[in-house]
Amino acid sequence: MKKMELQTPAILLDLDILDNNINRFQSLCNENGKQLWPMIKTHKSTEIVKMQEAAGSTGFLCGTLDECEGICDLGVKNIMYAYPVASDVSIQRVIALAKKCHFIVRIDNYAGAKMLNTAAKSAEVMVSYTIIIDCGLHRFGISPEKVDVFMDSLKDFKSLVLKGISTHPGHVYSAIKQEDIQQYVDQEKKAVRRAVDILRVQGYNPEMITSGSTPTFFGSVSDENINIFHPGNYVFNDNIQMSTNTAKESECALSVYATVISHPSKDLFICDAGAKCLGLDQGAHGNNALKGFGFVKGHPELTVYSLSEEVAKLHLECPTTLRVGDKVEIIPNHACSSANLTSFLIGCRGDTVERLIEIDMRGNSTTKAFHS
Repeated sequence: MKKMELQTPAILLDLDILDNNINRFQSLCNENGKQLWPMIKTHKSTEIVKMQEAAGSTGFLCGTLDECEGICDLGVKNIMYAYPVASDVSIQRVIALAKKCHFIVRIDNYAGAKMLNTAAKSAEVMVSYTIIIDCGLHRFGISPEKVDVFMDSLKDFKSLVLKGISTHPGHVYSAIKQEDIQQYVDQEKKAVRRAVDILRVQGYNPEMITSGSTPTFFGSVSDENINIFHPGNYVFNDNIQMSTNTAKESECALSVYATVISHPSKDLFICDAGAKCLGLDQGAHGNNALKGFGFVKGHPELTVYSLSEEVAKLHLECPTTLRVGDKVEIIPNHACSSANLTSFLIGCRGDTVERLIEIDMRGNSTTKAFHS
């Protein structure tokens, strides 16, 4: 089947670009003696996990416990969960995972750690963890200067095993141009170095020093302290990455395929892909540099300036060859959101449709309670 024969809207995945993105980041880690544990909330696909693992990824970072369980069932041995846990249900899921694989949870508060330790002790299992360090995002984590104090507060929790530290420079998504990114790289490296120095003074040599995001990866991959990196968006890339020249159009693997279905006025076209394909993301953490809701490939004269649920308005800024019935490919602002809005991606090579790639870890955790 050719792409032109597809029903629209459809979410396409260019398999050649996907392969190149996976191999490029893995190669940079290999060259710098680092491990790549990608964040898989970007794609939520066990098939893409297998591709990353085949390329050389030695572990994975997950954004949901569903993802953790999904890749554990796949046979992945090294799994890290990105966030603390504090509910009984989540803690029991962590306990179960710790029995099946090398599982690491992240911790940044005493109360949650105490709850987890109590449950682990009762289950007679050891749970590994890293301490979350705040490198400037100000979401999770503790100040690097307080890492030793926090570590000492957990010393009586004998069922928890400290593996090291983790951070996430997610505030880099406030950057509006490539030159802005270096300051976030510097903050990431400085925070990690400070925390590591303090831990080593206390006689602890952390086994795992983990960090990462796609925009900061290139500046941090040679860092002397960080030994595990967690980029996620790199497999797809998107208009946000293009806006800071972190990725080029030719490195964006995911796009929304749509048909122009109306031309109600001279400067307005309407296509059949809306918010339920493109998402409403216009930049994270205060980034207002993006124009519209995506980039129309091959049509710089068009701006995706308004979305309804099922259709988008394309504003025409100068003459175009576009006509009703034509197909367009739109690189979404945030590929992670678009991937999560579908049950499968349509994998293509060139203009040929090759196969479907299931997004099989995007469900609601509550459904597990009704099937257990």
